Amino acid sequence: MKLPNKSVERNLFKSGYRLIYAVDEVGMGCLAGPVVVCAVAMTNQFYKKTHKKLKWLKESKLLNAKQRELFSIELLKEKDLVYALAYSYPKTIDKLNIYNAARLAMRRAIIKLTPSVQSSVLNILQRSIVLVDGRTKIKGLNIEQMPIIKGDRKIFAIACASIIAKVFRDKMMVRYAKKYLGYGFEKHKGYGTKYHQTQLIILGPSEIHRKSFAPVAKLL
Repeated sequence: MKLPNKSVERNLFKSGYRLIYAVDEVGMGCLAGPVVVCAVAMTNQFYKKTHKKLKWLKESKLLNAKQRELFSIELLKEKDLVYALAYSYPKTIDKLNIYNAARLAMRRAIIKLTPSVQSSVLNILQRSIVLVDGRTKIKGLNIEQMPIIKGDRKIFAIACASIIAKVFRDKMMVRYAKKYLGYGFEKHKGYGTKYHQTQLIILGPSEIHRKSFAPVAKLL
């Protein structure tokens, strides 16, 4: 498996962009809990660093929990990187569908990130671009975008966003496990494992289950 590389980002900086945003979501396929989006913004200074501790960074799904946590800690230390998180909760997912709910959270994350960029060392009032994981651009953003299919596996900046989002979402699901007992959220984080679906049948859907998803809907 190839590691995400920085060639796209380097070429963008060479062509005159001064700030790169990247955005990714986690939890799309879960039966419970929110979809979580992280948006990051980086300058060329971030890419010029050696980053030995980030050398083996890759998409969050290809790392174990300990690796994700360590990479997340290193990323959040960076003064040349700022981030913002946004969420779409189950009620929104059921109302809009998972794709539209995730895209809404992506837009919110980018908008939420903008004040942080303006008040930080990243405040560069010149060309910027958003690297988006997926096939299509995010609607409602007045900023240039570049959609990249499987961007979390190919693009370093998007992989960074995916790791931060995954770590935060996993922690949310561990907290939910203490409130909604018996489902095992601390283990599977809301994904449709055999254990989760068995407990879902026994206990019935909780408040944080996605009622529009088939394994949940059939129990209503």
